[in-house]
Amino acid sequence: MTAYERVKEARSVERPTGQDFITGLFRGFIELHGDRRFSDDTAMLAGLAKWKDQPVTVITTEKGKDTKERIYRNFGAPNPEGYRKALRMMKQAEKFKRPVICFVDTSGAYCGIGAEERGQGQAIAENLMEMMTLRTPILTILIGEGGSGGALALGVADEVWILENAVYSVISPEGCASILWKDSAKADEAAKSLHLTAEDVKELNVAEKVIPEFEGDFSALLEELRKQIEAWMERVNSCSIEELLDKRYKRFRAIGSDCVNETVID
Repeated sequence: MTAYERVKEARSVERPTGQDFITGLFRGFIELHGDRRFSDDTAMLAGLAKWKDQPVTVITTEKGKDTKERIYRNFGAPNPEGYRKALRMMKQAEKFKRPVICFVDTSGAYCGIGAEERGQGQAIAENLMEMMTLRTPILTILIGEGGSGGALALGVADEVWILENAVYSVISPEGCASILWKDSAKADEAAKSLHLTAEDVKELNVAEKVIPEFEGDFSALLEELRKQIEAWMERVNSCSIEELLDKRYKRFRAIGSDCVNETVID
Protein backbone atom coordinates (compact mmCIF):
# COMPACT_ATOMS: atom_id res chain seq x y z
CA MET A 1 0.00 0.00 0.00
CA THR A 2 1.16 3.53 -0.74
CA ALA A 3 1.35 6.12 2.04
CA TYR A 4 -1.87 7.78 0.87
CA GLU A 5 -3.65 4.43 0.70
CA ARG A 6 -2.67 3.96 4.33
CA VAL A 7 -4.23 7.33 5.11
CA LYS A 8 -7.47 6.27 3.43
CA GLU A 9 -7.42 3.00 5.37
CA ALA A 10 -6.86 4.89 8.63
CA ARG A 11 -9.92 7.01 7.84
CA SER A 12 -12.15 4.09 6.84
CA VAL A 13 -15.57 4.06 8.49
CA GLU A 14 -15.16 0.29 8.82
CA ARG A 15 -12.28 0.58 11.29
CA PRO A 16 -12.93 -0.08 14.97
CA THR A 17 -13.14 3.10 17.06
CA GLY A 18 -11.61 3.80 20.43
CA GLN A 19 -14.78 2.70 22.19
CA ASP A 20 -14.47 -0.73 20.54
CA PHE A 21 -10.95 -1.12 21.94
CA ILE A 22 -12.03 -0.08 25.43
CA THR A 23 -14.94 -2.53 25.39
CA GLY A 24 -12.79 -5.32 23.97
CA LEU A 25 -9.78 -4.95 26.25
CA PHE A 26 -11.07 -3.79 29.63
CA ARG A 27 -13.75 -4.66 32.15
CA GLY A 28 -16.24 -2.45 33.95
CA PHE A 29 -15.65 0.80 32.07
CA ILE A 30 -17.17 3.80 33.86
CA GLU A 31 -17.24 6.99 31.79
CA LEU A 32 -16.47 10.26 33.57
CA HIS A 33 -17.58 13.60 32.18
CA GLY A 34 -16.59 17.24 32.07
CA ASP A 35 -13.48 19.36 32.40
CA ARG A 36 -14.72 21.24 35.51
CA ARG A 37 -14.26 24.51 33.62
CA PHE A 38 -16.72 24.75 30.73
CA SER A 39 -18.51 21.58 29.59
CA ASP A 40 -18.23 17.95 28.58
CA ASP A 41 -16.70 17.15 25.19
CA THR A 42 -18.19 14.07 23.55
CA ALA A 43 -15.26 13.77 21.12
CA MET A 44 -13.11 12.72 24.08
CA LEU A 45 -14.19 9.57 25.90
CA ALA A 46 -12.53 8.95 29.25
CA GLY A 47 -13.05 7.03 32.44
CA LEU A 48 -12.08 4.17 34.73
CA ALA A 49 -11.78 0.48 33.92
CA LYS A 50 -10.14 -2.72 35.08
CA TRP A 51 -7.18 -4.41 33.40
CA LYS A 52 -7.59 -7.84 34.92
CA ASP A 53 -7.74 -6.80 38.60
CA GLN A 54 -5.77 -3.56 38.21
CA PRO A 55 -7.65 -0.23 37.98
CA VAL A 56 -6.60 1.87 35.00
CA THR A 57 -7.60 5.16 33.41
CA VAL A 58 -8.54 4.89 29.75
CA ILE A 59 -8.89 7.82 27.36
CA THR A 60 -9.75 7.89 23.66
CA THR A 61 -10.68 10.30 20.94
CA GLU A 62 -13.94 8.91 19.57
CA LYS A 63 -15.21 9.42 16.02
CA GLY A 64 -18.41 7.39 16.24
CA LYS A 65 -19.83 4.79 13.87
CA ASP A 66 -22.73 6.21 11.83
CA THR A 67 -23.60 9.74 10.73
CA LYS A 68 -25.71 10.54 13.79
CA GLU A 69 -23.01 9.37 16.20
CA ARG A 70 -20.24 11.08 14.26
CA ILE A 71 -22.07 14.39 14.51
CA TYR A 72 -22.56 13.78 18.24
CA ARG A 73 -18.84 13.02 18.59
CA ASN A 74 -17.86 16.03 16.44
CA PHE A 75 -16.15 13.57 14.07
CA GLY A 76 -13.49 12.88 16.69
CA ALA A 77 -12.19 16.46 16.75
CA PRO A 78 -11.98 17.56 20.41
CA ASN A 79 -12.53 21.06 21.70
CA PRO A 80 -10.29 22.49 24.46
CA GLU A 81 -12.56 21.04 27.13
CA GLY A 82 -11.91 17.57 25.69
CA TYR A 83 -8.18 17.92 26.26
CA ARG A 84 -8.79 19.44 29.69
CA LYS A 85 -11.06 16.53 30.56
CA ALA A 86 -8.32 14.13 29.45
CA LEU A 87 -5.78 15.95 31.62
CA ARG A 88 -8.18 15.90 34.58
CA MET A 89 -8.43 12.13 34.19
CA MET A 90 -4.63 11.83 34.00
CA LYS A 91 -4.07 13.90 37.14
CA GLN A 92 -6.65 11.80 38.92
CA ALA A 93 -4.82 8.66 37.75
CA GLU A 94 -1.57 10.11 39.10
CA LYS A 95 -3.19 10.75 42.48
CA PHE A 96 -4.51 7.20 42.79
CA LYS A 97 -1.51 5.53 41.09
CA ARG A 98 -3.43 4.16 38.10
CA PRO A 99 -1.70 3.57 34.73
CA VAL A 100 -3.07 5.67 31.86
CA ILE A 101 -3.82 4.06 28.49
CA CYS A 102 -4.76 6.35 25.59
CA PHE A 103 -6.19 5.47 22.18
CA VAL A 104 -5.81 8.05 19.41
CA ASP A 105 -7.97 8.38 16.30
CA THR A 106 -8.47 11.99 15.27
CA SER A 107 -7.85 14.13 12.23
CA GLY A 108 -6.88 16.88 14.66
CA ALA A 109 -8.21 19.25 17.28
CA TYR A 110 -11.36 21.15 16.36
CA CYS A 111 -10.43 24.43 14.68
CA GLY A 112 -13.66 26.38 15.19
CA ILE A 113 -13.74 29.97 16.42
CA GLY A 114 -15.20 28.95 19.79
CA ALA A 115 -12.42 26.43 20.33
CA GLU A 116 -9.80 29.07 19.66
CA GLU A 117 -11.55 31.56 21.94
CA ARG A 118 -11.55 29.01 24.76
CA GLY A 119 -7.82 28.31 24.41
CA GLN A 120 -7.34 25.32 22.10
CA GLY A 121 -3.59 25.82 21.75
CA GLN A 122 -3.11 26.39 25.47
CA ALA A 123 -5.09 23.24 26.32
CA ILE A 124 -2.92 21.10 24.03
CA ALA A 125 0.31 22.70 25.28
CA GLU A 126 -0.74 22.10 28.89
CA ASN A 127 -1.29 18.42 28.16
CA LEU A 128 2.17 18.11 26.58
CA MET A 129 3.82 19.74 29.58
CA GLU A 130 1.89 17.84 32.24
CA MET A 131 2.18 14.43 30.59
CA MET A 132 5.96 14.72 30.41
CA THR A 133 6.18 14.73 34.20
CA LEU A 134 3.03 12.78 35.10
CA ARG A 135 4.00 10.44 37.92
CA THR A 136 2.24 7.35 36.62
CA PRO A 137 2.81 5.08 33.58
CA ILE A 138 1.34 6.23 30.25
CA LEU A 139 0.77 4.17 27.10
CA THR A 140 -0.55 5.64 23.86
CA ILE A 141 -1.84 3.52 20.97
CA LEU A 142 -2.56 5.08 17.58
CA ILE A 143 -5.52 3.15 16.16
CA GLY A 144 -6.46 5.27 13.13
CA GLU A 145 -5.64 8.85 12.25
CA GLY A 146 -3.05 10.58 14.38
CA GLY A 147 -3.44 14.13 13.18
CA SER A 148 -1.45 17.18 14.28
CA GLY A 149 -1.41 18.55 17.82
CA GLY A 150 -4.83 17.04 18.40
CA ALA A 151 -3.19 13.62 18.44
CA LEU A 152 0.05 14.72 20.08
CA ALA A 153 -1.94 16.00 23.07
CA LEU A 154 -2.41 12.34 24.07
CA GLY A 155 0.96 11.21 22.70
CA VAL A 156 3.48 12.12 25.41
CA ALA A 157 3.82 8.62 26.81
CA ASP A 158 6.35 6.11 28.10
CA GLU A 159 5.66 4.06 24.97
CA VAL A 160 3.74 4.84 21.78
CA TRP A 161 2.40 2.03 19.62
CA ILE A 162 0.80 2.32 16.20
CA LEU A 163 -1.46 -0.09 14.35
CA GLU A 164 -0.23 -1.38 11.00
CA ASN A 165 -2.61 0.82 8.97
CA ALA A 166 -2.73 3.84 11.26
CA VAL A 167 -0.90 7.10 10.52
CA TYR A 168 0.76 9.85 12.58
CA SER A 169 1.44 13.24 11.04
CA VAL A 170 1.86 16.92 11.75
CA ILE A 171 -0.74 17.74 9.07
CA SER A 172 -3.10 15.96 6.70
CA PRO A 173 -1.70 15.16 3.23
CA GLU A 174 -4.38 17.38 1.67
CA GLY A 175 -3.46 20.28 3.95
CA CYS A 176 0.24 19.80 3.27
CA ALA A 177 -0.31 19.71 -0.49
CA SER A 178 -2.47 22.83 -0.34
CA ILE A 179 0.21 24.75 1.54
CA LEU A 180 3.26 23.58 -0.42
CA TRP A 181 1.88 23.29 -3.94
CA LYS A 182 -1.45 25.13 -3.72
CA ASP A 183 -3.02 21.93 -4.98
CA SER A 184 -4.73 19.42 -2.69
CA ALA A 185 -4.77 16.92 -5.56
CA LYS A 186 -1.10 16.29 -4.79
CA ALA A 187 -2.06 14.67 -1.47
CA ASP A 188 -0.57 11.35 -2.63
CA GLU A 189 2.85 12.96 -3.08
CA ALA A 190 2.52 14.85 0.20
CA ALA A 191 1.66 11.67 2.11
CA LYS A 192 4.84 10.03 0.89
CA SER A 193 6.96 13.04 1.87
CA LEU A 194 5.41 13.31 5.34
CA HIS A 195 6.67 9.85 6.43
CA LEU A 196 3.41 9.23 8.25
CA THR A 197 3.01 5.45 7.92
CA ALA A 198 3.50 3.04 10.81
CA GLU A 199 6.81 1.85 9.36
CA ASP A 200 8.05 5.43 9.00
CA VAL A 201 6.99 6.35 12.52
CA LYS A 202 8.76 3.30 13.93
CA GLU A 203 11.93 4.06 11.95
CA LEU A 204 11.97 7.64 13.29
CA ASN A 205 11.73 6.35 16.90
CA VAL A 206 8.39 8.11 17.32
CA ALA A 207 6.74 4.76 18.10
CA GLU A 208 8.14 1.69 19.81
CA LYS A 209 5.88 -0.91 18.21
CA VAL A 210 3.89 -1.53 15.04
CA ILE A 211 0.91 -3.72 15.89
CA PRO A 212 -0.28 -6.02 13.06
CA GLU A 213 -3.97 -5.83 12.16
CA PHE A 214 -4.32 -9.43 10.94
CA GLU A 215 -6.11 -8.39 7.74
CA GLY A 216 -9.05 -6.92 9.61
CA ASP A 217 -9.49 -9.71 12.17
CA PHE A 218 -10.40 -7.57 15.18
CA SER A 219 -10.45 -10.51 17.60
CA ALA A 220 -6.87 -11.41 16.65
CA LEU A 221 -5.86 -7.76 17.02
CA LEU A 222 -7.36 -7.58 20.51
CA GLU A 223 -5.57 -10.78 21.51
CA GLU A 224 -2.25 -9.34 20.31
CA LEU A 225 -2.87 -6.12 22.21
CA ARG A 226 -3.72 -8.04 25.38
CA LYS A 227 -0.33 -9.77 25.22
CA GLN A 228 1.51 -6.53 24.49
CA ILE A 229 -0.28 -4.54 27.20
CA GLU A 230 0.38 -7.28 29.77
CA ALA A 231 4.10 -7.19 28.92
CA TRP A 232 4.07 -3.37 29.12
CA MET A 233 2.39 -3.50 32.53
CA GLU A 234 5.12 -5.80 33.80
CA ARG A 235 7.81 -3.45 32.47
CA VAL A 236 6.44 -0.27 34.02
CA ASN A 237 5.45 -1.90 37.30
CA SER A 238 9.06 -3.02 37.76
CA CYS A 239 10.32 0.59 37.53
CA SER A 240 10.27 3.28 40.16
CA ILE A 241 8.51 6.53 39.25
CA GLU A 242 11.86 8.32 39.04
CA GLU A 243 13.20 5.71 36.60
CA LEU A 244 10.01 5.96 34.57
CA LEU A 245 10.23 9.73 34.27
CA ASP A 246 13.91 9.57 33.36
CA LYS A 247 13.21 7.03 30.61
CA ARG A 248 10.30 9.14 29.33
CA TYR A 249 12.51 12.21 29.10
CA LYS A 250 15.29 10.32 27.32
CA ARG A 251 12.76 8.74 24.95
CA PHE A 252 11.68 12.12 23.62
CA ARG A 253 15.23 13.44 23.46
CA ALA A 254 16.15 10.49 21.22
CA ILE A 255 13.34 10.87 18.68
CA GLY A 256 14.78 11.21 15.18
CA SER A 257 18.38 10.93 16.38
CA ASP A 258 19.02 7.76 14.37
CA CYS A 259 17.51 9.10 11.16
CA VAL A 260 20.30 9.94 8.70
CA ASN A 261 18.25 10.31 5.52
CA GLU A 262 16.61 13.65 4.83
CA THR A 263 13.64 14.18 2.57
CA VAL A 264 13.75 17.30 0.44
CA ILE A 265 10.40 18.61 -0.78
CA ASP A 266 10.72 20.48 -4.05
